[in-house]
This record gives sequence, C-alpha cells and structure tokens, in this order.
Amino acid sequence: MAKNLVFKDPDNLLLTVAGISSGDPVAVGGITGVALTDTGTDGNCVIRRKGVFELNVEGVNMVFQDPSWVYGNVAVNVGDKLYYDAGKTIKINKNDHSGVFFGYALETVVSGASAIIQVLLK
Repeated sequence: MAKNLVFKDPDNLLLTVAGISSGDPVAVGGITGVALTDTGTDGNCVIRRKGVFELNVEGVNMVFQDPSWVYGNVAVNVGDKLYYDAGKTIKINKNDHSGVFFGYALETVVSGASAIIQVLLK
C-alpha cells in the first residue's frame, strides 16, 4: 500500500475558513461542502463534501445586461445545478457566471424568492 496516502475517503476535510458556523455552505477555491463545525480559534473548520443538506437557496442567477452582469430572478427546479456565490448573503443560487459549482437542487424555489431546500452536494 502507498505510504503517502493521506485520506482514503476525504468526505470530511479540515480547512482554513474564517467566520464559518456549523451548517454554513463553504467554498475554498473549488472545494465545496457544508461546515460540520464552527471555525475554531485556529481558523479551521471541518467541512462535509458529500451528502444531502437542507440549505437556504435563492432563485437568482447572473445575466448580461450591456455593459455588465447583473442578478436576475430565475426559478430553481429539481435537478438544477446550484452554485456557491460569495457575493450574496444567501450563498447558494444559480449563478453559473461567477459562482463555484456546489451541487444539485432536490426541491424547487420560486423565481426571485429564497427557501430552505434539500441540496445534493456534488
């Protein structure tokens, strides 16, 4: 067996992420998940990379309106790709322009609204 194996099943990772509470969606670069712990005094928290979580999701995405990109309202349907959007208070939406792919909607959200729905992590 390889002696340099660090994690056999990296479903949970300890990452440096400031200001996170348990249950928050998290993105560190392209690594996404849900915090299992609050950020500790060492600046680290444990995130879960797999599973289904109930998360607050907003029915918005980014659309180009010359000369720039702006948020537009859009419904979220079962199976839609969802993205982590650091620029929003509600971090999960359909912003595929500048968001980081996060997972899939397992429930619906009305266009322009927000709701807590089940999300399958990528």
